[in-house]
Amino acid sequence: MACWLMKSEPGTYSIDDLERDGREMWDGIRNYQARNMMRDAMRIGDDVFFYHSNCQEPAIVGIAKVASEPYPDPTQFDPDSRYFDPKSNADDPRWCLVDIEFVRKLTRALTLTELKAQSGLDGLILTRRGNRLSIMPVEKQHWDRILSLE
Repeated sequence: MACWLMKSEPGTYSIDDLERDGREMWDGIRNYQARNMMRDAMRIGDDVFFYHSNCQEPAIVGIAKVASEPYPDPTQFDPDSRYFDPKSNADDPRWCLVDIEFVRKLTRALTLTELKAQSGLDGLILTRRGNRLSIMPVEKQHWDRILSLE
């Protein structure tokens, strides 16, 4: 089983929204590297850190699980969606997604500032300068270290 971190802006979709909904499709990914991770590497049951990004205090705020196999992102075909892709077609979809399922909120938010200051997180992609991916793998030792901070 693999571990992941998935970013969402809390004003768009927050951990509270996922708690309310229980399960949600992770749509709108338009980066090939992130798409490939969902399509080729994510498996049902994989652990996910839910991360609030692009906000006053970016932080890991909850845990989810991958809840589906990858499937075509329906927003790519919807001309009214901000994620519409006119170059994608139903016979050979360009974009895919997975569903994620709420597990729990963390007992406290683990801020990016705090994570950067911790020992034992060397190599964590999230703390690298210039990182812009909305989905990233998390090594098991990093997963365990982060949870120990809670």
